Amino acid sequence: MRQGNLWVIRHGETEWSASGRHTSTTDLALTAEGEQKAAAVGRMLAGKTFALVLASPSRRAIDTCRLAGYSAEVTVDLREWGYGAYEGLTTAEIQAENPGWTIWTGTPPGGESAEEVGARADRVIARALAAQGDVALFGHGHMSRVLAARWLSMEPAGGRLFALSTGSVSILGYERETRVLQMWNRTT
Repeated sequence: MRQGNLWVIRHGETEWSASGRHTSTTDLALTAEGEQKAAAVGRMLAGKTFALVLASPSRRAIDTCRLAGYSAEVTVDLREWGYGAYEGLTTAEIQAENPGWTIWTGTPPGGESAEEVGARADRVIARALAAQGDVALFGHGHMSRVLAARWLSMEPAGGRLFALSTGSVSILGYERETRVLQMWNRTT
């Protein structure tokens, strides 16, 4: 049975997202540009009403939600992929020690596997479907990409196919009864 759409909102820019550093547990503030992007998300949503608004516990996601004009219930299931020992490093820095590594092909030492992130995404989707209406999800890049993959019944690593900018709005929706990407990575 067709339910509401999932509106996936990636947080605004932080110092680390701007420099390509992997950020999961480090609780960074939005940059001035990130705050502007969060306010722009609010303009894109234009006061849309949601049956449920969920946010990651990270400051950057909660602040994006607030600056977009919403308040959210916080859920740890929306937190970013746990990068473990790779927290704060760029992909180039990681690949200097582990050539060819990507988050999609290898679990970070002390971090989460794709399957663990996929299980969290599945719980978020189940919770959103139970809301009986459109749901806003304020979160992060890699986690949101896994959400899209799981929405489309792909393995979590299928998220590698969905690039996602900071301060973006995406819609996971339906064509008739089939789950589809209705809109992806829209920014102002």
